[in-house]
Amino acid sequence: MLVIRPITEADYPALMRCAEESGHGFTSLPVNEEMLRNRIAHSVESFGKEVTEPGTEGYLMVAEDTETGEVAGTTAIEAAIGLDNPFYTYHLSTVVHASRRLGVHNVVKVLTFGNNYTGNSELCTLFLRPEWRQGFNGRLLSKCRFLMMAEHRHRFSETVLAEMRGVSDDEGNSPFWHWLKEHFFSIDFTHADYLTGIGAKGFIADLMPKLPIYVSLLSPEAQAVIGQVHEKTRPALRLLEKEGFCCRGYVDIFDAGPTVECDVRNIESVRHSITCTVEIGEPNSGKDFIISNGSFDGFRAVVGKVKVDEQNNIAQVTTEMAAALQVKNGDHVRLIEQ
Repeated sequence: MLVIRPITEADYPALMRCAEESGHGFTSLPVNEEMLRNRIAHSVESFGKEVTEPGTEGYLMVAEDTETGEVAGTTAIEAAIGLDNPFYTYHLSTVVHASRRLGVHNVVKVLTFGNNYTGNSELCTLFLRPEWRQGFNGRLLSKCRFLMMAEHRHRFSETVLAEMRGVSDDEGNSPFWHWLKEHFFSIDFTHADYLTGIGAKGFIADLMPKLPIYVSLLSPEAQAVIGQVHEKTRPALRLLEKEGFCCRGYVDIFDAGPTVECDVRNIESVRHSITCTVEIGEPNSGKDFIISNGSFDGFRAVVGKVKVDEQNNIAQVTTEMAAALQVKNGDHVRLIEQ
């Protein structure tokens, strides 16, 4: 059984392994010891912090196999982005060039550089190692964050977003970045992506074009990947779309991958999650649920068979699930059916 829990300092080797396996374009998991250790320390501090509104907190979690103790993946939420480091995006919009006298009416697309998502919460760092990509494990990593948001609303913004990895090849070459590099930069995509991952974003403000870019001026290869996701990211995108997330024209400034967003109140797993009282038993006839405890600094989430008595507001869980969730009879839990 996998259990989602807050990361600890002892998880550094496992986090580095995830970073190495995640590949090019996974900005939030750079293969950099100092960066990863700092992120772990920041998460530990954030989980222990009392807050009344979202700030610079970052909540990084791992999925641990309860039988072996091995870490199977990671998942995270940034409470409010762009407050300590700029969060840049391009916005794809439409401009009309028209002249009634000349009978000309041209509709063109432009990319505008900006920081419009500053202060919003971000879903990030979702990575599941290949050997665990089965069953409900991927959904657990994704949806546990929505149960956390539903249970601890004051810690998160009204709008939640997620950056989707854009198109690049096996060597990390991005068609979109290739065009930018040719005209404005002199570094490879993987290097630029790595610098962003470790927080060295000054070069973006220094070198990125500030005026809108006409899409029609880009190479055909660059135009083709705007708003498109990497093939390995499609399952994660489908999960978010089912939750109500959609792209409103914002794309990544490096690989042009889409940024999807949703009002937290409209996220399906937030809207339809329920709270129940725990009853420990053997619910063999139950349905599959993702279930989390009511704690924050001791947050735990698992997936398994749960028998729900909606009339009496009771969730019957197995002894194994109760142990993983660190709950006992009478405790409060939040759950969503799969």
